[in-house]
Amino acid sequence: MSQSQNEEYILVGKIGASYGIKGWFKINAYTEVPEGIFDYVPWRVTLNGSDRFVKVAEWRRHNKGLIAKFDGVDNMNDAEAWLHGEIYVTADQLPELSDDEFYWRDLKDMLVKTDKGYDLGKVSGLMETGSNDVLVVDANPTDAFGKTERLIPYIQDDVILSVNKEENTITVDWDPGF
Repeated sequence: MSQSQNEEYILVGKIGASYGIKGWFKINAYTEVPEGIFDYVPWRVTLNGSDRFVKVAEWRRHNKGLIAKFDGVDNMNDAEAWLHGEIYVTADQLPELSDDEFYWRDLKDMLVKTDKGYDLGKVSGLMETGSNDVLVVDANPTDAFGKTERLIPYIQDDVILSVNKEENTITVDWDPGF
């Protein structure tokens, strides 16, 4: 299976513990709808510095999680060879979003400004906290408040006032001193 060197890959999950003796393992999905991870074919699994493209032979819900089995993985020993592998798909496999929706990767490196025009810095990452997502903003090097990083909750219309893809900016209602 050939893949272009320039394709962008997106982390969508991780392989957890083995399950049973017939080659199944737990899947930790990072997709909004956990079962949605199985909509993507093939998976690129990265483990110990190497990549392999795999096809899921079977999957199902189990208790509150997901379990799956790959083609050619038929016993517990085979399954354990995949443990902790990271699951990637190509960016072009992701569905198109409406204009007011964003993937986390779209927000990375955007400039964050307050509604009063203060430059807070650039988004370096995002965190999931359970209650809401949080922007990790690397502060502007000349930050007047001496900040190196800010954690800003991603609460639409309350904290996050607008996201402008064309201008690569996020406008927030946020005190620069925080």
